[in-house]
Amino acid sequence: MGTERFKVRVTKDHLVFCCGHFISYEGHRCERLHGHNYRAAVEVEGPLNATDFYVFDFVALKARTKTITDELDHHMLLATRNPVIRVDEHPANVRVAYKDREWVFPRGDCVLLPIENTTAELLARYIAGRLLDSLRKHHAFTPDALRVEVEENVGQSATYEWRPA
Repeated sequence: MGTERFKVRVTKDHLVFCCGHFISYEGHRCERLHGHNYRAAVEVEGPLNATDFYVFDFVALKARTKTITDELDHHMLLATRNPVIRVDEHPANVRVAYKDREWVFPRGDCVLLPIENTTAELLARYIAGRLLDSLRKHHAFTPDALRVEVEENVGQSATYEWRPA
Protein backbone atom coordinates (compact mmCIF):
# COMPACT_ATOMS: atom_id res chain seq x y z
CA MET A 1 0.00 0.00 0.00
CA GLY A 2 1.26 3.48 -0.86
CA THR A 3 1.72 6.44 1.44
CA GLU A 4 -1.37 8.56 2.09
CA ARG A 5 -1.17 12.35 1.91
CA PHE A 6 -3.92 14.78 2.81
CA LYS A 7 -4.33 18.50 2.35
CA VAL A 8 -6.88 21.11 3.26
CA ARG A 9 -7.44 24.38 1.46
CA VAL A 10 -9.33 27.51 2.42
CA THR A 11 -10.20 30.39 0.19
CA LYS A 12 -13.10 32.60 1.03
CA ASP A 13 -14.38 36.01 0.16
CA HIS A 14 -13.44 37.15 3.66
CA LEU A 15 -9.77 36.47 2.86
CA VAL A 16 -9.80 39.48 0.54
CA PHE A 17 -7.61 42.44 1.42
CA CYS A 18 -7.74 45.73 -0.46
CA CYS A 19 -4.45 47.61 -0.56
CA GLY A 20 -2.44 50.26 -2.30
CA HIS A 21 1.08 49.48 -3.47
CA PHE A 22 3.67 49.91 -6.18
CA ILE A 23 6.69 47.83 -7.08
CA SER A 24 10.06 48.37 -8.64
CA TYR A 25 10.94 46.21 -11.62
CA GLU A 26 13.58 45.70 -14.25
CA GLY A 27 15.99 47.19 -11.71
CA HIS A 28 15.34 50.80 -12.72
CA ARG A 29 11.58 51.24 -13.11
CA CYS A 30 8.85 51.92 -10.58
CA GLU A 31 5.13 51.43 -11.06
CA ARG A 32 2.60 54.15 -10.40
CA LEU A 33 0.71 53.93 -7.16
CA HIS A 34 -2.33 51.68 -7.58
CA GLY A 35 -4.43 49.18 -5.66
CA HIS A 36 -5.71 45.63 -5.77
CA ASN A 37 -8.46 43.61 -4.17
CA TYR A 38 -6.15 40.75 -3.27
CA ARG A 39 -7.55 37.34 -2.40
CA ALA A 40 -5.61 34.77 -0.37
CA ALA A 41 -5.93 31.00 -0.45
CA VAL A 42 -4.14 28.75 2.00
CA GLU A 43 -3.39 25.05 1.81
CA VAL A 44 -1.73 22.80 4.40
CA GLU A 45 -0.57 19.21 3.98
CA GLY A 46 0.05 16.62 6.63
CA PRO A 47 -1.08 13.34 8.08
CA LEU A 48 -4.54 12.90 9.51
CA ASN A 49 -4.78 13.76 13.18
CA ALA A 50 -5.30 10.37 14.86
CA THR A 51 -7.92 11.78 17.21
CA ASP A 52 -9.98 14.01 14.93
CA PHE A 53 -9.22 12.43 11.52
CA TYR A 54 -8.41 15.70 9.80
CA VAL A 55 -5.19 17.47 8.83
CA PHE A 56 -6.12 20.73 10.51
CA ASP A 57 -9.30 22.46 11.64
CA PHE A 58 -10.77 24.50 8.75
CA VAL A 59 -12.27 27.03 11.15
CA ALA A 60 -8.97 27.68 12.90
CA LEU A 61 -7.08 27.88 9.59
CA LYS A 62 -9.56 30.45 8.22
CA ALA A 63 -9.43 32.48 11.43
CA ARG A 64 -5.62 32.53 11.58
CA THR A 65 -5.38 33.56 7.93
CA LYS A 66 -8.06 36.21 8.30
CA THR A 67 -6.21 37.80 11.21
CA ILE A 68 -3.20 38.32 8.93
CA THR A 69 -5.14 39.55 5.89
CA ASP A 70 -7.16 41.92 8.11
CA GLU A 71 -3.91 43.55 9.25
CA LEU A 72 -3.13 44.32 5.59
CA ASP A 73 -6.63 45.33 4.51
CA HIS A 74 -7.20 48.98 3.55
CA HIS A 75 -3.55 49.97 3.98
CA MET A 76 -0.71 51.13 1.82
CA LEU A 77 1.77 48.26 1.60
CA LEU A 78 5.41 49.31 1.64
CA ALA A 79 8.42 47.04 1.30
CA THR A 80 11.21 48.08 3.67
CA ARG A 81 13.94 46.00 1.99
CA ASN A 82 13.57 47.31 -1.55
CA PRO A 83 16.97 48.24 -2.98
CA VAL A 84 15.71 51.24 -4.99
CA ILE A 85 12.63 52.50 -3.08
CA ARG A 86 13.56 54.26 0.16
CA VAL A 87 11.06 54.08 3.05
CA ASP A 88 11.58 56.40 6.04
CA GLU A 89 9.25 55.88 8.98
CA HIS A 90 8.40 58.88 11.19
CA PRO A 91 5.95 59.09 14.10
CA ALA A 92 3.21 60.80 12.06
CA ASN A 93 4.01 59.69 8.53
CA VAL A 94 6.01 57.52 6.19
CA ARG A 95 8.11 59.15 3.49
CA VAL A 96 8.81 57.11 0.41
CA ALA A 97 11.20 58.04 -2.39
CA TYR A 98 12.18 56.57 -5.72
CA LYS A 99 14.61 58.71 -7.71
CA ASP A 100 12.87 62.14 -8.05
CA ARG A 101 9.43 60.85 -7.03
CA GLU A 102 8.26 61.19 -3.41
CA TRP A 103 5.17 60.19 -1.48
CA VAL A 104 4.12 60.96 2.10
CA PHE A 105 1.51 58.73 3.74
CA PRO A 106 -0.08 58.98 7.19
CA ARG A 107 1.72 56.43 9.41
CA GLY A 108 -1.54 54.75 10.42
CA ASP A 109 -2.45 54.09 6.78
CA CYS A 110 0.71 52.09 6.07
CA VAL A 111 1.92 48.59 6.73
CA LEU A 112 5.69 48.33 6.53
CA LEU A 113 6.61 44.86 5.38
CA PRO A 114 10.07 43.28 5.86
CA ILE A 115 10.18 42.17 2.22
CA GLU A 116 12.03 43.34 -0.89
CA ASN A 117 9.01 44.23 -3.03
CA THR A 118 5.23 44.11 -2.66
CA THR A 119 4.83 41.58 -5.46
CA ALA A 120 2.15 38.90 -5.14
CA GLU A 121 4.95 36.34 -4.70
CA LEU A 122 6.48 38.09 -1.71
CA LEU A 123 3.11 38.94 -0.19
CA ALA A 124 2.34 35.22 -0.35
CA ARG A 125 5.67 34.42 1.35
CA TYR A 126 5.02 37.06 4.02
CA ILE A 127 1.54 35.68 4.78
CA ALA A 128 2.90 32.11 4.83
CA GLY A 129 5.61 33.05 7.32
CA ARG A 130 3.15 34.78 9.61
CA LEU A 131 0.67 31.91 9.32
CA LEU A 132 3.31 29.27 10.04
CA ASP A 133 4.37 31.15 13.18
CA SER A 134 0.74 31.41 14.26
CA LEU A 135 -0.01 27.72 13.65
CA ARG A 136 3.05 26.71 15.66
CA LYS A 137 2.38 29.14 18.50
CA HIS A 138 -1.37 28.69 18.93
CA HIS A 139 -1.86 25.10 17.77
CA ALA A 140 1.56 23.41 18.12
CA PHE A 141 1.07 22.46 14.47
CA THR A 142 3.73 22.37 11.76
CA PRO A 143 2.36 21.16 8.43
CA ASP A 144 4.32 18.97 6.03
CA ALA A 145 3.71 21.70 3.44
CA LEU A 146 2.12 25.14 3.53
CA ARG A 147 1.04 26.96 0.39
CA VAL A 148 -0.28 30.49 0.16
CA GLU A 149 -1.70 31.87 -3.06
CA VAL A 150 -2.21 35.60 -3.47
CA GLU A 151 -4.42 36.63 -6.35
CA GLU A 152 -4.10 40.27 -7.31
CA ASN A 153 -6.63 40.05 -10.14
CA VAL A 154 -8.80 37.39 -11.71
CA GLY A 155 -6.52 34.86 -13.36
CA GLN A 156 -3.37 36.55 -12.02
CA SER A 157 -1.86 35.05 -8.89
CA ALA A 158 1.36 33.85 -7.29
CA THR A 159 1.90 30.95 -4.93
CA TYR A 160 4.53 30.44 -2.25
CA GLU A 161 5.23 26.98 -0.88
CA TRP A 162 7.04 26.18 2.36
CA ARG A 163 8.27 22.75 3.42
CA PRO A 164 10.40 21.91 6.46
CA ALA A 165 14.09 21.46 5.65
